[in-house]
Amino acid sequence: MKIRLILVLLLFFPLFVFAEELKPINLPAPNTKGGRPLMQALKERKSQREFSSKELPIQVLSDLLWAANGINRPEISHHTAPTSMNMQEIDIYVVKSDGAYLYDAENNDLIQIVSGDIRSLAGSQPFVKDAPLNLVYVADLSKMSRISIQEKDFYSATDTGFISQNVYLFCSSAGLATVVRGWVDKVALAKALKLRPNQKIILAQTIGYPK
Repeated sequence: MKIRLILVLLLFFPLFVFAEELKPINLPAPNTKGGRPLMQALKERKSQREFSSKELPIQVLSDLLWAANGINRPEISHHTAPTSMNMQEIDIYVVKSDGAYLYDAENNDLIQIVSGDIRSLAGSQPFVKDAPLNLVYVADLSKMSRISIQEKDFYSATDTGFISQNVYLFCSSAGLATVVRGWVDKVALAKALKLRPNQKIILAQTIGYPK
């Protein structure tokens, strides 16, 4: 009887009904005005490991990602964070309660990669799975073909550092809490994010409102 029911469902309902539905998020234009002055943000910059579960409004998320590594010179497609030889090899994956997304800076979109909550895979500390947002910094090694393996490791790390510091300063300016983390099961997280063999997780960073 159960087999017959399944056959009937497959006959009358398209297969995509049962497939995972991935939905992109169109971010609003970033608000590049406001926030605390730079010197005050530097003075108050710090790591915090206690977060409210309150979700970040989509405008704040857009502003945060633009500050992290958005395009600030669209006429030449250059970003808010520098990269060696302008390789632009660092991708930002956004892990939220409803799924994981890839930040598309050029179109100011979030491309959904996974549906469902995988925050527990974004880090080993207890606060990671409950914080509203984790950013995962991933180096696309295919964009670094001009340099040696040792240089790839060095520059992907330094370029990630520029981005994570931009996030620190934005969070300080906007009254958010954040901490950058290296304690991640990179094999498990790479599998969950469906990364290619030539993509390498460098660091992760947790963001949210202070608890």
